[in-house]
Amino acid sequence: MVASIWLLLVPLYILAAVLITLALFALLSRFRGGKYMRPIVQFLMKLPVVGKGMRKASEAALERQNPELASAIKKLERAGAGRDPQRAQAAIGNLSAAERRAYLDAAGEQTEAIPQNRQIRRQMERAKKQRRH
Repeated sequence: MVASIWLLLVPLYILAAVLITLALFALLSRFRGGKYMRPIVQFLMKLPVVGKGMRKASEAALERQNPELASAIKKLERAGAGRDPQRAQAAIGNLSAAERRAYLDAAGEQTEAIPQNRQIRRQMERAKKQRRH
């Protein structure tokens, strides 16, 4: 009789484990800017089923947020820009003006996050000002 009660509670244990895992992921993603969540997500991206689902969700979110950037990234991935810098330059040349602008703005935002010395920061600020005018 006691064993049957434990068997009936197995779905509850599974649900509790899933909820604890999700709570842990939420906590790790908020703590120190997701520093400890990145290695977990990188590992999950290597798994076939989870990686495809996460990639599709990421692409869908990017398409809603910035359709030009999403289109540019798709074109660059098809051209194999991540593996060869020469292919990347050729692929950037094939982008439309709006796609190129969106891609270069996104790339500029990523490079701004990298800490640099004063001279490089000033050069980047001048280049940004020139792009705006």
